[in-house]
Amino acid sequence: MEILNSIGIALTTENELLTNIITAPTVFIEAFLICYLFTSILKIKYTKKQRNIYVVLFSFISLITENLIDSPFNVFVNYIVLFIVIKSVFKISSLKTILSIIIPSVTFALAGTLVLKPILVLFNLSVEEVTFIPIYRLCYLTILYIVIFILIELLNFKNFTLTFNEEFDFDNKKVILINIIFGFFTLCVQLIITVFYTDILPPYIIFLSFISLLAYFSISFYSLTKTMKLQVTTKTLEITENYNNTLSILYDNVKAFKHDFDNMIFIIGGFIDTNDIEGLKKYYKSLEKDCQRVNNIALLNPNLINNSGIYNLLTAKYQKATLAQVEIQLDFFFDLDKLHMPIYDFSRILGILIDNAIEAASSTDEKLVKISFRDSNLSHVQIIEIENSYSNKNIDKNKIFEKGFTEKENHSGIGLWEVKQIIKRNNNITLTTEPNEIYFKQHLEINY
Repeated sequence: MEILNSIGIALTTENELLTNIITAPTVFIEAFLICYLFTSILKIKYTKKQRNIYVVLFSFISLITENLIDSPFNVFVNYIVLFIVIKSVFKISSLKTILSIIIPSVTFALAGTLVLKPILVLFNLSVEEVTFIPIYRLCYLTILYIVIFILIELLNFKNFTLTFNEEFDFDNKKVILINIIFGFFTLCVQLIITVFYTDILPPYIIFLSFISLLAYFSISFYSLTKTMKLQVTTKTLEITENYNNTLSILYDNVKAFKHDFDNMIFIIGGFIDTNDIEGLKKYYKSLEKDCQRVNNIALLNPNLINNSGIYNLLTAKYQKATLAQVEIQLDFFFDLDKLHMPIYDFSRILGILIDNAIEAASSTDEKLVKISFRDSNLSHVQIIEIENSYSNKNIDKNKIFEKGFTEKENHSGIGLWEVKQIIKRNNNITLTTEPNEIYFKQHLEINY
């Protein structure tokens, strides 16, 4: 009995050290709930291994910062370290990582405000007593975690998600980040005031504070969702417009091809009747070019090139080549959703290499650029090759990557130098320059 009485006294007496020891394991539950919350709302795909790594790292980081760093500095250190952990474990964008930190913080803060006051009134306690008496601290955390878990299940039941477009332009990202940062700052100030005066303020003031915070963040997230949907719609319209232009060109080519079909048959028949095999071969080669041109246009399909940014880029380059009377031959056997490098760096390299190829080919008689995308699963490498006809056979393939080197008028000569810098910061990428007597080839490999 004495042991039980001692345990009862210890659990109902203020003791900061004992409270921290007893409640330390609950940090693993909190880490799991936080992971469950932001991955559900942001629809982040993850493996059990990623989840477990996050839970363990989050728990140990929280325990270390809470016990070794003074408040409120431990909070800022915690957020900085968590940003690095979430980004590296789940491999998501910076904006998504920030939201993965903000959303759980807001949710736990609002739920904590809602749960704390009833406990203070019900047990006639102060904030310090709930914080430092083990039994009441455990009671508070248990109720809080149950409320959070029920909330997550309700959100999943309602299929609530924050639709997120990874291709925000800089201005939209800036507006969203500023809104999130100021909103989070407002929340922190409000919560500090609420915590310090929770046991003094009447319940209806606490309730009004909770409702106002909830309304503010609900409206903010609603506005954020609408902004994201508007961005997606804008991108979709751009893709549709480009695709319509592609279809229009394709239709004109097919219509012209169909119009001349009878003539083509008669011409082929004429070569056969006269047994002019050499003439037939020459005619077939010219006919093959027209067929290839139609096939190339047909490949400019957003369903095949499954990234709106790269689709728009390739469409724009095709139109640029057409204006320069340069033929583009395109082969695409590639899933851009499985690209193993940052899409911004990839699009930058691709744009520079294609621009250079078009400009070099435009000064030749052949005027040809070949672009191929393929993925070698057995070798774990993604390959992009860009070949073009060129006139300067004495070009130094090493010197072209130097900053300021150019053979073109009114050009800065930094394009290929920028490509070299991008490759340096992506250690799984190699670029090989292979000029021969006919074509100048750039061979890009992305290893994974």
